[in-house]
Amino acid sequence: MAIQVGDIEGSRTGRLPTGPEAAPRARRGVGEDPRRGQVLTTKVGLQMPAGMSFDDWEKAGRQLSGIVDSSSWWLGDWLVYGKDHYTDRYQRGIRAAGLQYQTLRNYAWVSRRFDFSRRRGSLSFQHHAELASLPHDEQETWLDRAEQRRWTTKQLRSAIRAARESQDRVRVPAEPTRRLEVPGSRLEWWHKAAEQAGVDFERWVLVTLDSAAKQALAELGRLEAAADGPAELMAAAASGGRPGTGGPLEIEGPKPPAGTGEREGPALDA
Repeated sequence: MAIQVGDIEGSRTGRLPTGPEAAPRARRGVGEDPRRGQVLTTKVGLQMPAGMSFDDWEKAGRQLSGIVDSSSWWLGDWLVYGKDHYTDRYQRGIRAAGLQYQTLRNYAWVSRRFDFSRRRGSLSFQHHAELASLPHDEQETWLDRAEQRRWTTKQLRSAIRAARESQDRVRVPAEPTRRLEVPGSRLEWWHKAAEQAGVDFERWVLVTLDSAAKQALAELGRLEAAADGPAELMAAAASGGRPGTGGPLEIEGPKPPAGTGEREGPALDA
């Protein structure tokens, strides 16, 4: 089985075998299609022979995948050579070839980061692209892991992300944990509120407390701004309450269900 590369602008074709070459073929009969039983690539598509076996189809896919992956290296090396040797003319060559410069720049950047001796044939161009921004030693470490564990590009990316997150946790010192004693009935009540809101309990607690703090500070800011204002606001500021209340400032919140006694319960980490 072979993939045959057609030349749209001419009549020549190139034959790319997908497996071991067979014995010398017998001469074709008159009128016999030379492309019969072969996969023909053209600029506008892939022509597949009728009755193609699964094994041949699979081999063709592997070869096409290899060509696509290799072409990224080829184009990257091509641009690197052009920039190094034709600094005043290489962009003209890119336009003549009809290629996207930004894509070529990405290919060239990866190609420069990995010379020939460091490229792993068992890994794709995208594997190398995932590691191109890392220092040389880290590149080698991750290439070894990806090669030994046969990681896909996605698995490699996930492993790198997990390693970075782990390093960040080690570098950032943990803040001291403070414990707040909360009656069990109220803790249960808060859990129900979090479930009703459809959010994680700890997140609900943080958001609720942040909201209450923001409201309290905003109220304090208004009172301070009105310190030279009407007497009612001045009296409210002096008493620590709201205008007209004559009492201390309170943050109103939900009350426990009627008939529910408050009992000591587990401590809540805050």
